[in-house]
Amino acid sequence: MSEKGYNAESIKILKGLDPVRKRPGMYIGSTGKAGLHHLVYEVVDNSIDEVVAGYCDLIELTIFEDGTVRVIDNGRGIPVDVHPDTGTSALEVVMTTLHAGGKFSKDSYKISGGLHGVGVSVVNALSEWLEVKVHRDGEIHRQRYERGVATTPVEIIGKTDRRGTETWFKPDKLIFTTTDFDFDILESRLRELAFLNPKVKIIFEDKRIGEKRVFHFEGGIVEFVKFMNRKKTPINKRPYYIEGEFNDIKVQLALQYTTSFEEHILTFVNNIKTVEGGTHLTGFKTILTKLVNDYAKKFNILKEKDPNLQGEDVREGLTAVLSVFVREPQFEGQTKAKLGNEEAYEAVIKVLRDKLSEVFEYNQKEVKAIISKAVDAARARLAAKKAREMVRRKNALENTTLPGKLADCISQDLDNTELFIVEGDSAGGSAKQARDREFQAILPLRGKILNVEKASFEKLLKNEQINNIIIAVGTGIGDDLNLDKLRYGKIIIMTDADVDGAHIRTLILTLLYRYMTPLISTGRVYIAQAPLYKVEVNRKKYYFYSDEELEAFVKENGDKRFHIQRYKGLGEMNPDQLWETTMDPEKRKLIRIEMEDAEEADRVFSILMGSEVGERRDFIKRHALSVNNLDI
Repeated sequence: MSEKGYNAESIKILKGLDPVRKRPGMYIGSTGKAGLHHLVYEVVDNSIDEVVAGYCDLIELTIFEDGTVRVIDNGRGIPVDVHPDTGTSALEVVMTTLHAGGKFSKDSYKISGGLHGVGVSVVNALSEWLEVKVHRDGEIHRQRYERGVATTPVEIIGKTDRRGTETWFKPDKLIFTTTDFDFDILESRLRELAFLNPKVKIIFEDKRIGEKRVFHFEGGIVEFVKFMNRKKTPINKRPYYIEGEFNDIKVQLALQYTTSFEEHILTFVNNIKTVEGGTHLTGFKTILTKLVNDYAKKFNILKEKDPNLQGEDVREGLTAVLSVFVREPQFEGQTKAKLGNEEAYEAVIKVLRDKLSEVFEYNQKEVKAIISKAVDAARARLAAKKAREMVRRKNALENTTLPGKLADCISQDLDNTELFIVEGDSAGGSAKQARDREFQAILPLRGKILNVEKASFEKLLKNEQINNIIIAVGTGIGDDLNLDKLRYGKIIIMTDADVDGAHIRTLILTLLYRYMTPLISTGRVYIAQAPLYKVEVNRKKYYFYSDEELEAFVKENGDKRFHIQRYKGLGEMNPDQLWETTMDPEKRKLIRIEMEDAEEADRVFSILMGSEVGERRDFIKRHALSVNNLDI
């Protein structure tokens, strides 16, 4: 549709905005960190839709010192003329009405990520204030809102020789549990958008920390795959790129195999990342597995009588970006985590069946190496299966097969039982004496467990410490995990309040996150907060969990005589102290591990526990000044 045709009549109204502040989680997923960043995504995605439509090639995002965010684009600008249904400016309609926007008009946006049309109005509703300026038809139009309500009319404040929309907002502290934006999370998303849209330049500046990034990638998703594999050894030296269209669905795929063991597939629909996949991902996995098996037999690497390679074999070492554009995508939930369109499955199958076959024919030497790797992966899978069966058999036996160091509890009531995974034999001994035997079980660990981020699955299963955890918990791991076999209602990690303790805690959490994820997603995993200090004043004991708590107490009681003891480890506490401070359900402090943003957890675990030293160093440098508790 022409630029002139994009006007007030393009804006279709469905219903009002009232529910947003009452139930924000319904619209942005949560009121925590993930929901906060979703505000930015909604505004930026509107600008990206202008990019896809061919009207925008520059987006600027700035975070200011006061925590406000401004997004500027050079698209067409939100229409400002009078809407025929409301008699008010289309700008005010878009900003204050739920399900109002150009995305509902097929003539205005053939492809859109913000299809639900709630985006910018929800951002407005959940902001303490929001100000929008539209550069359009030679004039600058402006309106200001507070918590979704217009506080000024749409007014002309000057002349302009440019076009586009500028949105500036401050997230509402009454809504969000945190309003502190994370530079790394936003940087990652903006980089992705630049990879997916090679025509746009995105400028990102965070004035709080003095960081600035400019993203522009003419090579598109091919450069995306190369970026993800920059520290890996590729098998096909240049990523394979495939593009095609079927039934009005555009399909783009870039893939590259490396010598690593990890599978890394990112999927997008209309530039929105589908973290839970969907029909497009299923189609890709299905056709890739079929083609690799077909060519394995064609090249005589697999004999006719040999069993087919499975999907996980075929995808070992694969890095891929799959991007599809669908006119009317059907997502599961407002946060668009999973695609449901069956026609997307058909389109991916059709496009890749023809074009990926051409790629395989043209690159036979590389493809043979890829297939050989898949065959090796199948052998490793069978060996791991045998190891899992051994673990499963151990779990099926009586309690006599439980780890020797496990001090089990009497009760079998899942609602009340607790398993403490404790650092070291000394602390484990104190915990065994301190516990309530009726419902608390203790599993001491000897030193630091295996870093599963760097280890193969087979090596993981052979590790005694990890095996003890798996058997004690009872569920099994990976594909064999069964929550019905869970032996304890709470899994509580209890380590020293120092650097080594934090490292051990992270190693355990990495294991649980990678291989026992449902324990976290169902809210079963906790961190025990052990005190750092014991203070005695006039024969009374006080425990403090941070330097700030201690300093505040000392300041309030400055005229009294203190005896301060700093605990270096749990083993320094006698059983009574350990019970009173860390294990007594009536007094202890537990932190439940949440999976509010699984993708961000995945990214941080990869950085902190993976093999990329450079990325870990940059992460530590960036966050060093925000560390609250550092033991050096």
